[in-house]
Amino acid sequence: MLPAQHDPGPGGRERPSSPYAPQRQRARVRYGGKVTVYVAGHRGMVGSAVWRALEAQGGVDLVGRASAELDLRDREATFDFVADTRPNTVVIAAAKVGGILANSTQPVQFLSDNVRIQTNLLDACHAADVERVLFLGSSCIYPRLAPQPIREDSLLTGPLEPTNEAYAIAKIAGVLHVQGYRHQYGRRWVSAMPTNLYGPGDNFDLDSSHVLPAMIAKYHHAAVKGTGVTLWGSGSPKREFLHVDDVASAVLTILERYDEDPPLNVGTGEDLSIRELAQKVATVVGFEGDTVWDSSKPDGTPRKLLDVSRLMALGWVPSIGLDDGLRATYEWFLAASGSVRRP
Repeated sequence: MLPAQHDPGPGGRERPSSPYAPQRQRARVRYGGKVTVYVAGHRGMVGSAVWRALEAQGGVDLVGRASAELDLRDREATFDFVADTRPNTVVIAAAKVGGILANSTQPVQFLSDNVRIQTNLLDACHAADVERVLFLGSSCIYPRLAPQPIREDSLLTGPLEPTNEAYAIAKIAGVLHVQGYRHQYGRRWVSAMPTNLYGPGDNFDLDSSHVLPAMIAKYHHAAVKGTGVTLWGSGSPKREFLHVDDVASAVLTILERYDEDPPLNVGTGEDLSIRELAQKVATVVGFEGDTVWDSSKPDGTPRKLLDVSRLMALGWVPSIGLDDGLRATYEWFLAASGSVRRP
């Protein structure tokens, strides 16, 4: 069994683990005999949470490689690695991800890199006869104006959100690729579409991060410096947020209990406005200054709330509330960046 590998946080510091991880297991990956699980992207936020969950569960050999060791865009290297390690199960959490700014300015990379990563992995898993594959996508695959809450059968029923269309197209291709392997070769492979995720291991870089970690970083630095905060858009769009340790527990449930064609939504079934989220983050950080909303910047999709009834029917429910999750994530941010709370 490979030792657990942890990604260094900002400044090369070791990333602290999540306080929730050891208590988060509701299902076990069981197939009989020894199981080897390859977590692709195990040093990212989602992949590292899945790694922690599997490690806490025990009974599996975990395999992972950092991107510096294995470039999943390299087809030959990916095939060789999967053939050499021969995993029983593969969780595809590797992806190029980012917020509105990164997506809107780098559509070529978001489409090309993600299609290559997932295509190489899926084809390599087929060549190595991998029993179970879970492809993790994103709720951005659904139409911009899909009926709320969004059901899985909303896929491909309308136009996508323009600000992250390239990334969404890549993830849709992954869903269809998995379904193709199921239909053509009888593979027991499945897809899951998580909502907006946050937690330990998140990216807090303001040029490439998603809305929640960007807010934490902005409000923290403003609180330390005594300045105001400017946020993109009007604050009116509504979003759903799921702690990454909750999605890790959902992964274990899905691997054990789900084997159907449609992707499976993963979320909380609850949302709030971006303005309300900003207020929560400001409270957690201790920010007491002014917040300005720059309405010249895009809002993105007006609302994106997932229907998670099919997943909950499998016996899974999220257990980390947003308030608790925000506090824990901010503490992780402080520890990983070497920052201190505002006096």
